[in-house]
Amino acid sequence: MQTLQGKVALITGASSGIGHATALLLARHGAAVVLGARRLAPLQALADRIKSSGGRASALAGDVRDDGYSQALVRQAQQVYGGLDIAFNNAGTLGPMGPTPEVPPDEWRSALDTNLTSAFLGARHQLPALVARGGGSLIFTSTFVGHTAGFAGVAAYAASKSGLIGLVQALAVEAGPAKVRVNALLPGGTDTPMAREMNGSPEQLAAVARLHALGRIATPDEIAQAVLFLASDASSFVTGSAMRVDGGVSIHRG
Repeated sequence: MQTLQGKVALITGASSGIGHATALLLARHGAAVVLGARRLAPLQALADRIKSSGGRASALAGDVRDDGYSQALVRQAQQVYGGLDIAFNNAGTLGPMGPTPEVPPDEWRSALDTNLTSAFLGARHQLPALVARGGGSLIFTSTFVGHTAGFAGVAAYAASKSGLIGLVQALAVEAGPAKVRVNALLPGGTDTPMAREMNGSPEQLAAVARLHALGRIATPDEIAQAVLFLASDASSFVTGSAMRVDGGVSIHRG
């Protein structure tokens, strides 16, 4: 069953990991997808893969920290597919890692720009487009880090991603009367290139897996299923939430 038939979805950070898996899943469920990320080659390869399977996809490379790029992604959705129903603001960065007193201020600002300000810029242009369609779903990838659990050496990541939850709550109240639902997705450990950048060795990955009540980390496909839920009418009464899809890492103390 194609639960998103006739819908148009915009996905940032679509070149790999959760964004890549989500693009494939939403397209399989009938959505036309506009794919955003910095690198054009993997975006175009993904768009070609979707189209070869009978789906609809278009790619536009750029920097989510650029307000003009956020506007261009929405314009592409409107011009190519007629509007926008779903926006998944998924692009992000780990930012500087290490003791907070040693974090250069410019790297701190860069992390906030990529993880938090980019979400604001996206919402500025996405919300009017969603309202114009009579409502829709606006989704942001946050994290449990800095929300339900603290870790040393990732202050910029934790602060910027946790800020998304406050943004989501404000936007949910603002956009609710226009039938736009706004939610934050909080994945647990997930097997993505970013996760391997933080914990690259087999020993580190095993240690991260043990933090979860399920005793493992997620695949990107599992997180994509949660995005599908938030994007579809199955979540018609869900807004303003910080939805954990974290394998129990937030509650596990074993």
